[in-house]
Amino acid sequence: MEHYNLSAATFSDEINVQRSSISHLLSGRNKPSLEFVLKIVDHYEEVTLDWLLYGRNSFPTSQKNNAKDQEEKIISSPTQNRKDTALLIDKSQKKTTPSEIERIVVFYQNGTFKEYS
Repeated sequence: MEHYNLSAATFSDEINVQRSSISHLLSGRNKPSLEFVLKIVDHYEEVTLDWLLYGRNSFPTSQKNNAKDQEEKIISSPTQNRKDTALLIDKSQKKTTPSEIERIVVFYQNGTFKEYS
């Protein structure tokens, strides 16, 4: 909101959420839902999930970061042996490295979430 010089009301209108949702998030009463986060990412091209959720990379994104994001994809296969692993594929180097899942977060429609470590 600060980067775009938006008020809470204007921001809520732009991403199509209730103004009270923004107020509750800013006050710390509620945590953002997955739907809320996705609305931000969908509306603002410069905002990436990686930056918004983990603070990785930079904001606003540059062309260089966008190209790198498109090169790296995290995939998982339902046919794997039910291990808690994901594969990181770096298309520029054609390497595949397994990495363990650190945590899973389930977001519910009522705005709550449950975290599994």
